[in-house]
Amino acid sequence: MAVGVLALQGSFNEHLAALRRIGVKGVEIRKAEQLDNITSLIIPGGESTTMAKLAELHNLFPALREFVRMGKPVWGTCAGLIFLADKAVGQKIGGQELVGGLDCTVHRNFFGSQIQSFEAELPVPELAAKEGGPPSFRGVFIRAPAILEVGLGVEVLASVSIKEESAEPESKVIVAVKQGNILATAFHPELTIDSRWHSYFMKMSPSNNEITAASSSSSNYYEDPESYLYNKQPKTDLPIYE
Repeated sequence: MAVGVLALQGSFNEHLAALRRIGVKGVEIRKAEQLDNITSLIIPGGESTTMAKLAELHNLFPALREFVRMGKPVWGTCAGLIFLADKAVGQKIGGQELVGGLDCTVHRNFFGSQIQSFEAELPVPELAAKEGGPPSFRGVFIRAPAILEVGLGVEVLASVSIKEESAEPESKVIVAVKQGNILATAFHPELTIDSRWHSYFMKMSPSNNEITAASSSSSNYYEDPESYLYNKQPKTDLPIYE
């Protein structure tokens, strides 16, 4: 049994490469029947409206909703976050179909257009506690959504500070959450060399325990807290591919 990556459009190849870096087999998912052969699923970033149209064309929505309902781990990044939200605002005319399951409201283009994409250091105490490494994560936001509201059962894993043009103090907006079997990030961990989010996701499924145990000893980039992998290499403009 492998980890599936929805491969309709977007950064699915980058997620597959990130899984390989931690010793996990990932497979491309394009048909509903393929969901029967995977333990967990990643819905990547991309153009959410296009992904929704392709998913509808291939009649994937019923199968995706059933996959979430069964309690199998699902992780949505950027456009994948929009897919998993129960409610999305800021959509194009006519909106788009959602998979749902995550009790939150997402703003589709909260941070603006493509040219307003950015990177930010995000405090990630839960990730650091579970996976080790530095207390922050370098988030890559590309025409990114944001989470406006969450339900009582949703755990907030990361927020980013925003500064309004008014003279008000900085406020924060939620960019990573977990609810039961669902993980969602508004940014793109697959575009960095820091694989902790992928390792964290793998451990959400008991059936993946053997895989994560085998890969953790050989792929832990943060065993020495004074010599993180990304500090051993020159800074490189993202994205970074395998």
